Amino acid sequence: MAGTLYVVATPIGNLDDITARALRTLRDVHLIAAEDTRRTAHLLTRFGITTPTTSLHAHNEKGKAPSLVARLVAGEHIALVSDAGTPGISDPGVDLVNAATAAGIRVEPIPGPSAVTALLSVSGLQADRFTFMGFPPIKANNRKQWFLELAGSRGVVVFYEAPHRIGRTLQELMRSIGDAQVVVGRELTKIHENLAKGPISYVIPLVEGAPGEFAVAVNLVESHKNEPAKALDPATARHEFCRLTENEGLTRRNAITRIAQMSGLSAREVYALLEEAKISDLT
Repeated sequence: MAGTLYVVATPIGNLDDITARALRTLRDVHLIAAEDTRRTAHLLTRFGITTPTTSLHAHNEKGKAPSLVARLVAGEHIALVSDAGTPGISDPGVDLVNAATAAGIRVEPIPGPSAVTALLSVSGLQADRFTFMGFPPIKANNRKQWFLELAGSRGVVVFYEAPHRIGRTLQELMRSIGDAQVVVGRELTKIHENLAKGPISYVIPLVEGAPGEFAVAVNLVESHKNEPAKALDPATARHEFCRLTENEGLTRRNAITRIAQMSGLSAREVYALLEEAKISDLT
């Protein structure tokens, strides 16, 4: 009989946050596939767990997944863990889960700590609907597209960021959406946990240069609600479109999306204004 792949959430900081079910699972499986075996060893030692571990990270997952699936098919039970939080959520694990599923293996979630829900629970934001966008890309073009997608979102958006990039990312965020309200959690559940709330311009000096991992919640609900629609005529639309495409290098589609977000109009309405400006030039 085939084994089971358990996707186990582990603490994001405070080791006492691990669930009783997670501990039982880690003790009972034949093997633990860990993003970093050294980091996982601290958790296992803390709770007296002696289950063998093997590394499974972003650089070896595709190559190692087949051998782990073979062990599952042979009847072994395997627990999948990342450095912190839930595997597959901005962490390795997707390839192994897909390979196991394709082989007919039972994949069982063992839920637990999450930086996303931890931040939202203390944010004071109405988060019955939210968008999670992971980490902002590093490459310029991908990063530009990522901010465009965020700016076009509605509701609350949550993302992660590394300490050496948090200042730059918040600066870019403010240029994309204005001085919106944000909640920034640093070192959540750890000894030096800190929460900064307010307009982006207020929060930047509080977090820039600070150590630790960051989770950011952006309140686009209030940002769009309180921001009056800007009067936009065909000539102004054309001027802004040219600036975005020629000076900032945006594609036509992305430029129209940006103008729509800034003006409160739909992309179709912006396109109609640009067409009207084109016709005016011909008359």
